Amino acid sequence: DPKRPLSGDRSVAVGPIYDPQGDKMLGGVINTYSALAFAETTFGLLRSERRLGPVENLNRRSTANRDAINDWVSRSAVLRLSVPDPERRGAAVTLLKVVDPALESSGLHTRIIARSKQLLGYEGITRPDGKHEPGLDVARYVNAFPGTPGDYRAWIGGVRAPDDIIALLDNLQYAYLRAKAAVIEEELAKLGECFPQPSSTVEHGRKGNAGRAYTVLIADLIGLRNGPDGTPDHSELRAHVEARGGVFHLGPLCREAVEPGRVHFSYQPDLSTAAEILQQTDKGQYDAVIAAATAIPEGAVFSEGGVRIGAGTGNMQSRSWGGPNGGGPAPLMNTPSFNSRATAQMALKAMLKVVPDLPVDALHQRVVDGHFDTATNLRDFPTEKIEGKKIAIIGYGNIGRELAKLCKALRMRVCVHARANHREWIEAEGLKYAPTLQDAAGGADFISPHTGLGAFEQARGRFANVGLIDGEMLSLLNDGAVVINYDRGEIIDASALEAALETGKVRHVAVDADIFFDGQTSSFVGPLVPY
Repeated sequence: DPKRPLSGDRSVAVGPIYDPQGDKMLGGVINTYSALAFAETTFGLLRSERRLGPVENLNRRSTANRDAINDWVSRSAVLRLSVPDPERRGAAVTLLKVVDPALESSGLHTRIIARSKQLLGYEGITRPDGKHEPGLDVARYVNAFPGTPGDYRAWIGGVRAPDDIIALLDNLQYAYLRAKAAVIEEELAKLGECFPQPSSTVEHGRKGNAGRAYTVLIADLIGLRNGPDGTPDHSELRAHVEARGGVFHLGPLCREAVEPGRVHFSYQPDLSTAAEILQQTDKGQYDAVIAAATAIPEGAVFSEGGVRIGAGTGNMQSRSWGGPNGGGPAPLMNTPSFNSRATAQMALKAMLKVVPDLPVDALHQRVVDGHFDTATNLRDFPTEKIEGKKIAIIGYGNIGRELAKLCKALRMRVCVHARANHREWIEAEGLKYAPTLQDAAGGADFISPHTGLGAFEQARGRFANVGLIDGEMLSLLNDGAVVINYDRGEIIDASALEAALETGKVRHVAVDADIFFDGQTSSFVGPLVPY
């Protein structure tokens, strides 16, 4: 139960037992969870030593943090330190209490502190108007020690930066003041004060000219499941649009049906070629566009903006967009976390298709035909487990992070190369950080890039990550490695990959990239073509 201490109820009764008067331990037991916690603390200290320097440095940082707290509290209107003597205040854990001159009732004080901890923890609070404020889930050990004169305890050891300590104090004070407002509302409600209930309907507020009709082209399927008639089901999309005051049109807009003051969505997931799209967009017929895989050509005009469903915006080619690489008036946005878990799961599925490399179809057929005896035939199908294999994940964005979690669950050795500012996060997840691409690829059984194409480099005339996984990177992999590319096709040098396949350095490749047929040239185009 995440709301209870790991030590549970029993350990409180059996110890360890401390005599505060004699300042000594009287006995008792340390349960297994606590023993593990001590071990983790030891390993954490060693890691902090590698990251921040020797223990002397950590001690100096602790002292600096204590001084920062002393200074902040001296200027606070409500928070005070429980230990009056500055020299006796802890440098690892400090106790804080609320001294609010506006409160005369100790009962109100207790209620406000309890509400503030609900805000800091899991539960959150529900106000008299029925609105629920979810918990911030930032404080597992916020309670002061039993019997001590304090309302909160704060961990301020040397592994924390002073800025973090100040942010902690700011948030403690915010939680107290917000909880105080909630308790005051509760008291007013007892006196008959009525609070309006929040509206159960969705607000249809929007920016822009309220009297103008806006039009949006949806150029891809949204919701990839079929209805009872076997065709793609758009009922949820229609309901979502209409619930928010929009108007859903299946197919091209009938301009006579466009009602002022509404947002009109034209759902045309069958649009695919540049000619089809330009026929409806070259004169700015739609204000905005939503697309996933469909390529939006340069000549398509959208004055208000565009949204790419998914990570990256390589298919959104319109000259309407502003930003560092465009001179147009319209914003272009994407939804990078929309399908990150699904993409990571597909990458994992591609890995599991080939490792362990048992010929499942052939084995199935032999069993069905009665030609397989486990005792004598199983030895003819040697294989290796995926457990213990090294995977090099390049990039630690939404997809790379999700794939790392999945691979860790399979007990693989996960090595991640990403920007240096991700290192602490990566290591905190129990993963190995690789400072360079070479460190990640060296001795890897799998490699899976998740970086996107990167910024466009004018000097080189290409995106920064084109050919990121080249012949050198592939040569560092273990023989018989598996290459997964569920990112952009151009990230891997296809010629180098072909050579690696011929030599056996790479034995399996899984690629998810676009390919299109150009009717004018009767040829295929797209990032998958080199493969």
